[in-house]
Amino acid sequence: MNNRLRVLRAERQWSQAELAVRLDVSRQAVNAIETGKHDPSLPLAFRIARLFELSIEEIFDDSQS
Repeated sequence: MNNRLRVLRAERQWSQAELAVRLDVSRQAVNAIETGKHDPSLPLAFRIARLFELSIEEIFDDSQS
């Protein structure tokens, strides 16, 4: 799944570790989501969306293009 997490994090000048603390996950989890190696759970996707004040669809793209 493609996502804008890395871009959104960089816009705020947050490290992966800082984002991980804000989301209550490990830095490795943030890295795995950013690189597309892991899709977030639905509750985590909602936390991410709330943190960035965007909809889930604005952050994550599940199209296979």
